[in-house]
Amino acid sequence: MPATPDRSTHPRTPHNRKVLTLTAAALSAACLAGALVGPAQAQTRAQTRAQAAFTHPGVLVGSSQLDFIRGKVQAGAAPWKGAHDQMMASKYGSLSYTPKPRAVVECGPYSDPNYGCTDERQDAIAAYTHALAWYVTRDDRYAKKAIEIMDAWSATIKDHTNSNAPLQTGWAGSVWPRAAEIIRYSYTSWPNVNRFATMLRDVYLPKVINGSNSNGNWELSMMEAAVGISVFLDDRTSYDKAVARYLNRTQAYVYLESDGALPKTVPGSGLDTKDKIVKYWQGQSTFVTGLTQETCRDFTHTGYGISAISHIAETSRIQGEDLYPQVGERLRQALGFQSKYELGTAPPSWLCGGTVKRGLGPITEVGFNALHNRLGYPMDNTQKLTEQQRPAGTNNLFVAWETLTHANNTN
Repeated sequence: MPATPDRSTHPRTPHNRKVLTLTAAALSAACLAGALVGPAQAQTRAQTRAQAAFTHPGVLVGSSQLDFIRGKVQAGAAPWKGAHDQMMASKYGSLSYTPKPRAVVECGPYSDPNYGCTDERQDAIAAYTHALAWYVTRDDRYAKKAIEIMDAWSATIKDHTNSNAPLQTGWAGSVWPRAAEIIRYSYTSWPNVNRFATMLRDVYLPKVINGSNSNGNWELSMMEAAVGISVFLDDRTSYDKAVARYLNRTQAYVYLESDGALPKTVPGSGLDTKDKIVKYWQGQSTFVTGLTQETCRDFTHTGYGISAISHIAETSRIQGEDLYPQVGERLRQALGFQSKYELGTAPPSWLCGGTVKRGLGPITEVGFNALHNRLGYPMDNTQKLTEQQRPAGTNNLFVAWETLTHANNTN
């Protein structure tokens, strides 16, 4: 028999329950029940927020969070100082870092062929690393290096091709706006900023905005890129379109008992029978709270999906749209379920045939900070794993330095 959800991740006090309940009351009851987000809901959101200005910098980290980081590092406080030192000692933090732009980045399955795939992802992380370094140190050499990297790509890239092009565009496109937002809104001069915006609008956004019916981590990463790019471009239409798709995909990626006998599916996915759904969920036929669509594939890909869920929720919060009432419980349960087994608990026979492939990655800080530190929910397994992995580094794809940016950062 399947185990009940890990009670260490359940709310324990009436006060904590009230936080999400009261916030959720302001939203559609259908959303809270896990109903799919349809065109009417997306249109209503767009209409009510059409005049709202975007907040800058506002992709994954905002001004108050950046100021918090800077203060903690300058004070030599743990864990931020150690996380900052780790970042600065990495290859991404070197002032001699040299970008390797390509006009066409070609990425096949598992990056085979790999023509610029690794270079592009690493260059985006390097730009973000230098942007963070600039904000913390106020040494303009780091800002100039971030600009050098971003300018090199905006002057060169024209397209992404081959089967993994949507995912590659999603990964790199998730990181570029983080770097660009910090530099554009905290540094004095970036002459080619409009060229960079054109790159994001013409090369990246079209590849990701319409999503994917592949494994869920693809579409979640693509929506992370679309949301971040939309913020940088002040593009409300694309932002709302991406958020609506993200809400549907999150519900289809993480199972809750309240979903019923089978997981939810995304409209148009073609997953209209139990057999198709079980196959899509990697052969897993027993569904329990916190299980994800890729848990039985491996925890690494599962971590990609969970991370993107948390990143979009954070960016949207900075933009004045609190999505945690809609995605928070799924995120919390997914983190708790995966963390339990990542920490070494032996999986039961009904779960992935009794074997899981661990390797969740440095992806827990953002969700843990939002749900535990900001909203007050106990998350024992996630907390243990998060603290054990500090300082969280980078997965060299689209996750980087999240102990520095999000540890105990409730701003």
